[in-house]
Amino acid sequence: MYKRTLQASIEKRIGSGKAIIVTGPRQVGKTTLMTTILRGTPFLFLNGDDPSTREMLGGADTGRIRSILGTYSRVFIDEAQRIPDIGQTMKIITDQFKQVQLFASGSSSFDLANQLNEPLTGRKWEYQLFPVSWEEFEQQHGYLASQQQLEHRLIYGFYPDVLMSPGDEIPVLRNLVNSYLYRDLLIYGGIKKTDALDKLVRALAFQTGSEVSYAELGQMTGLDTKTVSRYIEILEKGYVVFRLGAFSRNLRNEIRKNNKIYFYDNGVRNMIIGNFDPPASRTDKGALWENFLVSERIKQIAYKESLARTYFWRTKQQQEVDWVEDLGGRISGFEFKWDAQGRERLSASFTNTYKAESKTIDRTNFRDFVMMDRVTPGTA
Repeated sequence: MYKRTLQASIEKRIGSGKAIIVTGPRQVGKTTLMTTILRGTPFLFLNGDDPSTREMLGGADTGRIRSILGTYSRVFIDEAQRIPDIGQTMKIITDQFKQVQLFASGSSSFDLANQLNEPLTGRKWEYQLFPVSWEEFEQQHGYLASQQQLEHRLIYGFYPDVLMSPGDEIPVLRNLVNSYLYRDLLIYGGIKKTDALDKLVRALAFQTGSEVSYAELGQMTGLDTKTVSRYIEILEKGYVVFRLGAFSRNLRNEIRKNNKIYFYDNGVRNMIIGNFDPPASRTDKGALWENFLVSERIKQIAYKESLARTYFWRTKQQQEVDWVEDLGGRISGFEFKWDAQGRERLSASFTNTYKAESKTIDRTNFRDFVMMDRVTPGTA
């Protein structure tokens, strides 16, 4: 079992008088994390996937909640988004039962965010859990063994079930994608054109790390641009992909409105396109490397509660910086190279205009980036 970075962050919030909520994709270990934190103390487990639990908790009043809680001082509601009016129920528990520490998890941000934001304003600590991070992986297996598995992880990703099933990664990923990945999308997103969704996800997978055009995606999938935008938003809320916007402040020729789209996990991305060949024989190894680095950095920013805002940068003349971070007005730029050839340099227009520090990330120094060490970007 992998020790998760979030565990320490959550444990220090216990007893704060606020609900503790963990969201994230299905099958990333939310239930395991919560039960690990609660191990050794009596707690009430309520499963939102259970119809009787949904009926019991949905729209419950104070009296019914009191009878449900009994003498428990710790309560864990799993898959909370499945329970009607769960926000109001959690508000009652938090406000009326001060001796109870409430925990909740949700595998979708569709209904859960809408149900919780208003009722639990000022009453919750909220965290996101992702597939196992490189840092968590290295802590479990050690530096050398992890380095030896780098290419393997680029191909199969970091979902816990995948990590625990060496030799069976492909069937595990197939089951993950078919059984879980689209479940929330279809249930909560109200998507009817499943074939179009599948075409869209495949198109996004083939364009990983490239700027996307909604109009072009619409032509490829038979959807109008408004529907493409809505489907991509649903894919984001289902923790399949995330968008990276363009950085622009000063130069007139900067790209301002476009987005890049990345997958939270390389294994999922590779299952979608049906390619598990090793990096050496692939034409998309640059995209694999970039998706790995970006998704790992996203995990670190979330887990370590960084205030960094993230972008990419490009001009109409095709000058580009793969990853830009703005931390309190301090701009850092990163270039990603699978095989760095000599002394790579970022665009002088970018570094001079924004007085940006720069660094090239390749296989020799990627740990600084994906473990978010306090190494300031210097020259490549």
